[in-house]
Amino acid sequence: MVTPDQFRTVPCPTYPEIRLALFPGQVGRIIETFRPCAIHISTEGPLGFAARRHCLKRGYPFTTAFHTRFPEYVHARIRLPLSISYAVMRWFHRPSSGVMVATQTIENDLKSWGITNIKRWSRGVDTELFRPRAKDFLEGPRPISLYCGRVAVEKNIEAFLALDLPGTKYVVGDGPQLASLERQYPDVQFVGMKTGEDLAMHFAAADVFVFPSRTDTFGLVLLEALASGVPVAAFPVPGPLDVVDGSGAGVLDEDLAGATERALNIDPDRCRAHALTYSWDACIDQFLGNIHIFR
Repeated sequence: MVTPDQFRTVPCPTYPEIRLALFPGQVGRIIETFRPCAIHISTEGPLGFAARRHCLKRGYPFTTAFHTRFPEYVHARIRLPLSISYAVMRWFHRPSSGVMVATQTIENDLKSWGITNIKRWSRGVDTELFRPRAKDFLEGPRPISLYCGRVAVEKNIEAFLALDLPGTKYVVGDGPQLASLERQYPDVQFVGMKTGEDLAMHFAAADVFVFPSRTDTFGLVLLEALASGVPVAAFPVPGPLDVVDGSGAGVLDEDLAGATERALNIDPDRCRAHALTYSWDACIDQFLGNIHIFR
């Protein structure tokens, strides 16, 4: 792994908890020291650009992945036209032996922007950690509606917070909008970022998981909620459409409040059963089948 913690970093503008590597020129030296048989570039950040440059210079094949809708995120912050950002994405991914994406919807979207060298790489969920548990871990009137993820503008969290729902709303996560949303919605329980068992217990104690994002390429938290026996309410957009639609484990509707209320009637066993179809073994096999061995 070549990761930002191996370099001097600076906070990403408008997103300070994401650290960007400074002077990543030694990426090439690290690659040569490791003598890899395959190279996979995970993101289009400074380290990804440095690795891409080194691979092209040495003639090494490599694969890439499209995990995050950076063009949409940038547009949400500074209104940069999507056409400009996607032109950069096309340039970045063009030499890749294969651009790994999680869903058919994202594949279709990328093809519409001219990115065509695409391979499928789905996601896995830890079904031992994320499992049904006691509901008394969280306090407050029922039903409990939970959001978990980054607290940032691109996640469209206010579409959830502004809903007139019975019971209690919980937000698990941290991000640049946290302080302002805490002030704006004092009745919502903001509990900060959670990990491991603590995170899993928050998921399992909820009655419904509300996913207001319209820009995620997959939404692993959807699987974590379902594995915990918690139904999903979301908009009918990429990510939820690919993970939930047709499974009976959630409700997708432009009326997010209505979707949330209807999702409460879903059998938790159905949610768990659907999550079990996303195994880590299948995820690993897909990745190994996609990488380009060159030594």
